[in-house]
Amino acid sequence: MPLSTKNLIIIIVVAAVCTFATRLVPFVLFSGKKEPPKFVNYLGKVLPVAIIGVLIVYGIGDVRDIGINGLLPKIIAVVTTGLIHFWKRNTLLSIAVGTIGYMLLINFVF
Repeated sequence: MPLSTKNLIIIIVVAAVCTFATRLVPFVLFSGKKEPPKFVNYLGKVLPVAIIGVLIVYGIGDVRDIGINGLLPKIIAVVTTGLIHFWKRNTLLSIAVGTIGYMLLINFVF
């Protein structure tokens, strides 16, 4: 049974409000001159690397059945992402370069 337009709009609004609220809460909690707790500062330092680790595991995924033409672009993209991250220490840049590089590799090289 397809959803009505009204139901779709309600779903989109609820998702948007929830997304906005999760982005707003840290600014409300840590605004002003209050110093964030040490645990929050610690998470800010370790989560980017953890996120990249999760993206590597997810991105490579199950490699048993893909062969070298499927595995090689993934390995190149992971290595490129790691090198860019260690060089620039910019999570967004390293993920963007790795993703764009992978897409170029699978569409034009492999």
